[in-house]
Amino acid sequence: MFICTVRANTLKFFGIIAVSLAVLCAAVLAVPEYVPASTKAAAAATENVKYTKIKTKDDVIRFLAQFGWEVEPEPLEEMKIRIPEEFDKVMKSYNELQKGQGLDLAKYRGKEVTRYTFAVTNYPNYKGTVMANVILWRNRVIGGDLCSSDVTGFIHGFDKP
Repeated sequence: MFICTVRANTLKFFGIIAVSLAVLCAAVLAVPEYVPASTKAAAAATENVKYTKIKTKDDVIRFLAQFGWEVEPEPLEEMKIRIPEEFDKVMKSYNELQKGQGLDLAKYRGKEVTRYTFAVTNYPNYKGTVMANVILWRNRVIGGDLCSSDVTGFIHGFDKP
């Protein structure tokens, strides 16, 4: 025969645990979802930018014009590249740049994409050569940057500095 006895202290103990769990669950549900400020800013800044239906070099030029960039009418380069399956340190850093502008190359690992490179003609306060790279997959912009070709150059997203 098995006999179980419950004292008042045991009931209080389990009652306190049950109330604590209920309060914890309520607190977790009440906390709003965290979205980094940089993601919010990128989403707001690119809200009216169209990333789709980019089929030709002229479409790429119009895409860059949405950010205020003027480029030469002919691309410096148009080539097929493959997004690597595994990202090394450099590629991870480049993808962080893409994430900062609301894009993510990780979704396209192993895919063959097209990269257009144009010479930018209206970069402010800079005398060197500036290039705009736009990466397309299935008529959609999935990445890109503006960069200088100088040794002490720079690289940033599509937005003007």
